[in-house]
Amino acid sequence: QVQVVESGGDSVQAGGSLTLSCAASITSGSIFRINRLDWYRQAPGKQRELVARLTDGGITEYADFVQGRFAISRNNHKTTGFLQMNNLKFEDTAVYYCNAGVWTPITGTNNVWGQGTQVTVSS
Repeated sequence: QVQVVESGGDSVQAGGSLTLSCAASITSGSIFRINRLDWYRQAPGKQRELVARLTDGGITEYADFVQGRFAISRNNHKTTGFLQMNNLKFEDTAVYYCNAGVWTPITGTNNVWGQGTQVTVSS
């Protein structure tokens, strides 16, 4: 069973920073790695939207509303993804979700969603 779990969400003032983590795990003990890494967010009453993407080839893509403020990355072993968020704005308030393509030698690549972590930015 492949899972990802987000952490790092918090309540901060506008202009502050947070780093979100997306930790992958597998119950079988098999090796695994995160290939594609996406971060989405969803505010109340709004559609879930893509925030940032890190492709298997290492290419980063950002939504216009976070360009220059957020940075997406993986650790060297590709077991944990990150979203560094700087200069947070009130409109960044949302639940942030990790969506990862997690590869294992048994199952190939699994598309896995986390349960989300709340980010609240006070104006």
